[in-house]
Amino acid sequence: MNATMANAPSAGRADLDRGLGPAGKIGFLAAIVVAIGYVAMSIFSDASAAHVQATAFLPFALLFLALLIALGFEFVNGFHDTANAVATVIYTNSMAPNVAVVWSGFFNFLGVLLSTGVVAFSIVSLLPVELILQVGSGAGFAMVFSLLIAAIIWNLATWYFGIPNSSSHTLIGSIIGVGVANALLHGRGGTAGVEWGQATTIGEALLLSPVIGFFGSLLLFRISKALIKNKALYEEPKNGSPPPLWIRCLLIFTCTGVSFAHGSNDGQKGMGLIMLILIGTVPTAYALNRAVPPAYTAQFHTDSAAAVHVLTTHAGATTGPINGRDVVTRYLTTKKADSTTVGGLAALVGEIDKQVSDYGTLAQVPAAATRNMRNDMYLASEAIKRLTTDKTAFPDDQGKALASYKSDLDKATRFIPTWVKVAVAIALGLGTMIGWKRIVVTVGEKIGKTHLTYAQGGAAELMAMATIGLADGFGLPVSTTHVLSSGVAGTMAANGSGLQVSTLRNMVMAWVLTLPCSMLLAGILYVIFSALF
Repeated sequence: MNATMANAPSAGRADLDRGLGPAGKIGFLAAIVVAIGYVAMSIFSDASAAHVQATAFLPFALLFLALLIALGFEFVNGFHDTANAVATVIYTNSMAPNVAVVWSGFFNFLGVLLSTGVVAFSIVSLLPVELILQVGSGAGFAMVFSLLIAAIIWNLATWYFGIPNSSSHTLIGSIIGVGVANALLHGRGGTAGVEWGQATTIGEALLLSPVIGFFGSLLLFRISKALIKNKALYEEPKNGSPPPLWIRCLLIFTCTGVSFAHGSNDGQKGMGLIMLILIGTVPTAYALNRAVPPAYTAQFHTDSAAAVHVLTTHAGATTGPINGRDVVTRYLTTKKADSTTVGGLAALVGEIDKQVSDYGTLAQVPAAATRNMRNDMYLASEAIKRLTTDKTAFPDDQGKALASYKSDLDKATRFIPTWVKVAVAIALGLGTMIGWKRIVVTVGEKIGKTHLTYAQGGAAELMAMATIGLADGFGLPVSTTHVLSSGVAGTMAANGSGLQVSTLRNMVMAWVLTLPCSMLLAGILYVIFSALF
């Protein structure tokens, strides 16, 4: 077929206009009501257990609004990004569209529930230290609102025009925009507001993943064409007929895998931001993990002593007392170490250990001390991460001692309650079932000049599933959209099918513009919200 799919859709194209039906719509609305009720009851239960009483209406109103926006981001992420996972099974007639989106939504749900949380906190680490420490202040709410609303606006804009775009890319751009705006508002250079080391690592993952998707899918398709001689696998599906059973099972399996991996990776981004919201508004219940095992305190004391010994050895002579919190905060804010940095960190570690020992367990930390202890632990963890990045700074045994201590700190501060996972899982899963058509049509019809074949769909999905799953294992956020769309393009190139230049140009333009546009949107919104709050 020489004409482009955009102008002349195949007669075998699936019915994309078939909706969820009356029962599906009722179930959809019921799920929303149940989710809202579940979130409200969970927060009430956690707050009651921590003896938190509502003394003012505004903080809880802001909490509700912030959670609504955060879950709204995940909902938009669902229909924007997950459409890529179902495009191949729909366009190869492996699953009916209405069945495919429900299937994908369910496995997105499972992926979120079973995720580790590592990606969540790698995203949070991009935020300016001073904003994380003041997350319950007006600046903290301005930060959360501006970066989430900017990400939603850009995602909706690209979705409206049917352009596959990365929600991960958008959110990271929004975070950088907030960091730059915050630095400029406080009279510092814009580059001082971003954790560029973490941003570079994430940027490399986002940059390399579509390249891997394109060439990996291209190679996989060529290998399959050389080894599997079934001609029907490399031809356009005819009359809406499904593929042979084994390839159909493979396509459904890869759709399932991509959906699960997408939930596991992308769902975590919302989790990290929701935890910041909860820490800022209900710190007594969420700033510290009060459910650590009984043996935690003794292990923490042992590892703290080892860390203090390592740091004191490297600190050298000091004159006079050191305020560890101020020294470490300055180090993380300026990203420049001086003669007091290591000694200040040693002093902070000792102070944290004293607090934990005095209270006995994290569960006994009083409400008034919770936020400060959490901030101290966060500062110490981030400072150790930055100091130990230079592997020549500490010998292996000393580096291991610091890593063990950092792990103890992270167990106390980097946790995600089950209800947060469930709420994000529902938002992402429900989003998958709504608004998917625009992106599906682009992936299925407008990347190549011919209809997607069974083998092309299988190769692109297999590579996407493997790439996203591997990135999730390393705690790196990647784009489902970029990986799968580039994978489809790779199979089209491998098959000599030809690529639609206009679509690829739009995708590249969206990729290039996403970072600056989301940065600008978030920065402007942050300035506005900072004034309002």
